[in-house]
Amino acid sequence: MIVTLTANPSLDRTIEVDRLRRGEVQRAIGDRVDPGGKGVNVSRALVANGHATRAVLISGGHAGAELLDLLAEADVPIIEVPVSQGVRSNLTLAEADGTVTKLNESGPVLRAEEIEELLDAAISAPPNYALQTPSSSIERPTAWIAGCGSLPPGVGASFYAELVERARDAGAATVIDTSGPALESCLASRPDLVKPNLEELAEAARTPITTMGDAVAAAQALRAAGAGAVLASLGAEGAILVDADGVWHAKAPLAGPLVSTVGAGDAALAGFLAAGGRGPEALAAAVAWGTAAVTLPGSIMPGPQDIDLDAVEVTRAPDADRILNPDR
Repeated sequence: MIVTLTANPSLDRTIEVDRLRRGEVQRAIGDRVDPGGKGVNVSRALVANGHATRAVLISGGHAGAELLDLLAEADVPIIEVPVSQGVRSNLTLAEADGTVTKLNESGPVLRAEEIEELLDAAISAPPNYALQTPSSSIERPTAWIAGCGSLPPGVGASFYAELVERARDAGAATVIDTSGPALESCLASRPDLVKPNLEELAEAARTPITTMGDAVAAAQALRAAGAGAVLASLGAEGAILVDADGVWHAKAPLAGPLVSTVGAGDAALAGFLAAGGRGPEALAAAVAWGTAAVTLPGSIMPGPQDIDLDAVEVTRAPDADRILNPDR
């Protein structure tokens, strides 16, 4: 069971234009509305590929009601925590050449009791944490709790650190996909996995990254600070996995034109967890799912028909001098 926690979900509207021209009236060439938030996207990708998940998220206001309706239509199992203020709405402007401009609202201000309810809901969501029961020699997969995305106003940077500690006490593995102070704060609590993108990795390690060696060194710095493993998205360069067993790099060619990068990192995390959450096989799945996602409009999550695991190339100990070019 993979539980996702989204403290700041959103209703995401994507407007497609041929080219964004500031200060002019333009006609959209396409538009769509999707449920948004990093954890929500991870659960959507898992459901699209037949994996068990529960999405824990806040709800409130008109946007929140529409968000819940969209998740119900997508058959995503949810645990909602009602809050007094409304869920945010985000706007993405997608140009024909793949350029994406995002306008994100801050989100609702959460009260202390709402924050506590959110943490309680995430910890109680998995039906079973046990790896093995006394009456059976059959191992059960560890429950994963994925804390994903930005934190809304009123939620301190220590939120994910608290989630990691509570999940560990309950016997669940944790992955944190966030940025800034929230990412840095959680490291001392020793999450099993963190999943930054290239920019977030550089920020957390406080170092510029221009080469593959830089990226690996930054990931090792996060491990030294407490992360069990680091899965770092590198855009067009694929992803790296740095853990106690070594370093792997995976990359795959696009199977079609780049349409939208929104949610691609979330699809990658879903693929990684769906494939077991450890090792080069999970890394290959992450890159296959993330690569498929960028060929789909808006934040549509890829299904089995979109994912080509055979196209992924996995390399151990990648070339440290390789210059990274994350732009597709």
